[in-house]
Parts: sequence; C-alpha cells; structure tokens
Amino acid sequence: MKTVIWPNFSKKNAFETTGKVCSTLHNMGFEILCSEKLRERFPNKKYVRYTAVEDAVRECDLIIAIGGDGTILEASSYAAEYDKLLLGINTGRLGFMASMETDELYNLSRLMSGDYTIENRMMLDCEFICGEKSEKYTALNDIVISSQFARLTDFFVSVNGSIVSNVRADGLIFSTPTGSTAYALSAGGPILEPGLKCIQMTPVCPHSLVSRTMLFSTDKALEVTFRSRDDIPLYLSVDGQICGNAEKDSRLVVTRSQKYLRLIDIQGNSFFNAVNKKLLEPIKDM
Repeated sequence: MKTVIWPNFSKKNAFETTGKVCSTLHNMGFEILCSEKLRERFPNKKYVRYTAVEDAVRECDLIIAIGGDGTILEASSYAAEYDKLLLGINTGRLGFMASMETDELYNLSRLMSGDYTIENRMMLDCEFICGEKSEKYTALNDIVISSQFARLTDFFVSVNGSIVSNVRADGLIFSTPTGSTAYALSAGGPILEPGLKCIQMTPVCPHSLVSRTMLFSTDKALEVTFRSRDDIPLYLSVDGQICGNAEKDSRLVVTRSQKYLRLIDIQGNSFFNAVNKKLLEPIKDM
C-alpha cells in the first residue's frame, strides 16, 4: 500500500510524530511518499520517496495528515479531488476530524488488517458570480461571506427564486455537518452528526433577537444577494481561505457537491468521543 504523509511541522510534536509514523508504516511494508519540500527534514529516512504533491496523491492509496484540523482540511481537498482515503492524526488542539492522538499510534496496524470504518463526508460547492465573472470552489467545512470591518449587511437568501430569509448580520456561514463544529459553532450554530445530509446556514452576529441557524435539504440551491451600507466590501472565504471580494452585483450560489471525502475512523465513534472529551468534559471540570 502506498501512503502519502502530510505533516504540519508548526504543530507541537508533529515532527516527532511524523518520524514515528514513517518508521511504523515502513516496518509494516507500506511504501511512503512525501512532498519534495520535506526532503531536507528527513535525511535519514532513505525509504521515503519524495515527489510533487499532486503526483504523490494520484499514485497513493491513502493520505495521512499529521497536525490539526487545518492540516486535515488542506489534505482533504486533494483527497476528495482524487478520491483517496484520508486519516488524521491530531497534534493540534481540538482535532475534530482526526481519528487518532499521538499516543495512539499503535492503531496504525489496523490499516493493514482493514479493521476500520470509512465515513463519507459531504462537501459543498459554491459559485461566486461577480458581473460576468464566475469562480467555483468546493468546501469540506464551510463557505463564509462577511464584512471585514464588522459592519452590518442585509443578506437575502432564496431557494428556487423564493426568498426564504432576510438577515441583517455581519455575515453568513454555509456549512456541512462536518463544519458544524468549526466557525458555525462559534457563531451559535448546533453540532450536527457528520453522517447527516444537510446544508447549515448560520448568521454571524445577527442584528435580531430571533435570527437562528437554518437547515436545508441537500437538493436545494441557495442563492445569496446582499445590500451593504457605505459600500463596505464583503469577502468570500472557503474553508478559511480568502477567495475574493464581493461587489454590488455579486451573487453566491451554494449547493451540495458531487465530491465527498472518504475519512478513516480507525477506532470507531471518533466524532462523539471528540465532542465529549474536547467540548463537554472541560465544561464539566470547571
């Protein structure tokens, strides 16, 4: 089996963990591929083959991301594009998409035996239309349109030409169930089980006492237009990456993507364990 190792060395213990993962997999008979950029970091790992990232992903059977949720998100775009399995090992803080912690590397043996489950995580597509220009993006977590300067904007959300929501807020978050534990949670949205199929819309700082998160079925196409005062610019971000700024005649269309991420859950119930240990237990211990 060919495996791409995708580490983020800015995270604590990531370098040490990556070395252990490489050694463990090599001893199990895995062929290990890494980005050419990492060659100088592992001069003693003669069994590691270095190549361009896209070439490695095309060739591999599995990607192992070592870092936090941001690292897993970065790797997920490649995994979904080329329909590859993805395993996350957490060396960050929360690590909701990670299936293992650094003290659980013994579970890597399950990759050889096949003793794991695969979760198909839905993704979102968006088309960002500015005049005659159009750009398309895909997100695993969320698509956000918001003001950079915390200025209220009137957002109009329609489905099949019918307005379903008028929201005055700093921004709107469109998220998958996977993304419900990310920015949407901070904005007051609910936690959704990753296996659900829906599109979640959460306003950012709404100027209302009753504005709440809305859930839409995945067969809906959500179109967003807006009116901002003082011509304050709005920005589009996809999975945390700024993708462009919105002009007066801009429109955003959000739909379910045909792509999905095949995420390995190597121990079972990783999501519920993460919610309990990383969100609820700290509250209980206060």
